[in-house]
Amino acid sequence: MIEIIPQENLNALVHVGGSKSYTHRIFIAAALSKGLCSIKNALRSEDTDLTLEGLKSMGVEISETQEEILVKGNGGKLKASKEIFLANSGTGMRLLTAVAALAEGKTVLTGNERMRQRPISDLINGLKQMGIAVKSLEGTGCPPVEVIGSALQGGIATLRGDTSSQYLSALLLISPFAKSRVLIKVVGDLVSKPYVDLTLEVMERLGVKVYRKGYKEFQVPGGQVYRAGDYYVEPDVSNAAYFWAAAAVAGGSVTVVGINTSSRQGDLKILHCLEKMGCRVTSEKGGITVTREGFLQGIEVDMQNMPDVAPTLAVIAAFARGTTVIRNVSHLRVKECDRGEAVCSELRKMGIDAHFNGENLTVTGGTPRGAEIETYKDHRIAMSFSIAGLKTPGVKILDEACVVKSFPDYWQVFRSLYK
Repeated sequence: MIEIIPQENLNALVHVGGSKSYTHRIFIAAALSKGLCSIKNALRSEDTDLTLEGLKSMGVEISETQEEILVKGNGGKLKASKEIFLANSGTGMRLLTAVAALAEGKTVLTGNERMRQRPISDLINGLKQMGIAVKSLEGTGCPPVEVIGSALQGGIATLRGDTSSQYLSALLLISPFAKSRVLIKVVGDLVSKPYVDLTLEVMERLGVKVYRKGYKEFQVPGGQVYRAGDYYVEPDVSNAAYFWAAAAVAGGSVTVVGINTSSRQGDLKILHCLEKMGCRVTSEKGGITVTREGFLQGIEVDMQNMPDVAPTLAVIAAFARGTTVIRNVSHLRVKECDRGEAVCSELRKMGIDAHFNGENLTVTGGTPRGAEIETYKDHRIAMSFSIAGLKTPGVKILDEACVVKSFPDYWQVFRSLYK
């Protein structure tokens, strides 16, 4: 447990590591390339390390120095792995389940108790339509998953998009290795669209062609291969958001270095939310600064495309005047924990009126009181509620080490907020 010491009128310059979302995707694309890739500023965390270990177990040679990670791509020729353990890394599980389809033979992918409750049936159905033998071993539509890899034939796959965009990203990443073109059709509304944009950006950077019709159809010509080269991972906007939130809650200014408004990371739109709540956002060559000078005001916002920062905004909303409504976040239920219920439970513990109806999250601002915050083994709950402690005395974060999942040095960087 760690107790947060309140701090007022911040004046801080913060550095965050590479994007988790980009890191997963570049690791996989590099492993499927034909040649040696140098990757700099990659995020090293529990989640991304699990992806690296999974790729190693499928025969990819990976080494590292202090400045870079070197990945020797096998051109899509992988070996099956008896078992790949991915703890509670949803990104790793979904993307590597698809990658295992390229490995000749049987691979089993499994995880911890929570992972065995997280749905993957939509991806399983998509892979089956592409000719891959894959199943949920316990018949629950959740991991553990058995994949029997073989030559990827291609064809048409229809995929639901209302639970996670990672199923689509997973199919896209392996589609260049199909014998014929792959056409993926998305049924219904696709959640978390910006993460698909990141996947496509990585594929394009590594020389793969994809043709699309909005977020409804994606066509990938077969017989392609990823291009080896030198790649840099931009800073993580989801992690930057905690420090912009710190300025909003505690007052003063916080600059996160190395991020600019041209980033395709969807969580960058939290800056628009902070502006609507009353903060000033300035972008310069060195980074983006958030300054709060007056009172915060509650807002209504659709966060379907930026669910990872929904807990962060909910905590900010606890200090705002009026009610904040965060809409279209049903997919919070299938994250590392049920984040909608978790956030509301902990806010109510702090004396704040908060409710989650399975679709929308509503927070009525007030004067939060100190409390011991249960983190549910979820990194984003721990980091979001740490921000509350900058304003409210007596906030204690239980199981604070769970941040290793995405931000191992979070508490060290957090201390840089203090004068």
